[in-house]
Amino acid sequence: MPLSVIIGLLCVAGGIALLAAWAALRPRWTPEKRERRRRLDLHTHGRLGDALLTEVHGDTLYYTYTVRGVHYAASQDIGSLRDRLPGEPERLGGMVAMKYSGQNPANSILICEEWSGLRLPPPKSRDASDSPVNSAVSANRDAVGHQPQDPAMAQGSQG
Repeated sequence: MPLSVIIGLLCVAGGIALLAAWAALRPRWTPEKRERRRRLDLHTHGRLGDALLTEVHGDTLYYTYTVRGVHYAASQDIGSLRDRLPGEPERLGGMVAMKYSGQNPANSILICEEWSGLRLPPPKSRDASDSPVNSAVSANRDAVGHQPQDPAMAQGSQG
């Protein structure tokens, strides 16, 4: 058998041995770890866009968005991120920020461990007397937003 054939067979056997060792020793990622890595990768390298949060059902956010004229409908499981939600999830809705992959716009997120595109819901309704608008009006005596003028300054500008 020629020497070149023996060297070729040894190279093939060595490659197979390396592939088997890599397969046996490589880290086995759980689906949760893969999802966390996907979210963080989108946060780091993704593009920012606007989405419409249409529904919150259990631990899932449903939203729609458009990228380059293509309309997407997506959902995100937020079971492991519930502590990062701003307020009651059932009150969330409307326009939110999202991040998506430039190479695959269907790959998107609304929230991850280091970022959230969810906006705070409007405050619960309260009495009109507690309204910040009414307290601001009472602080401005002429109700236009002007502060009262200091009498000493008014006399100095007349002379």
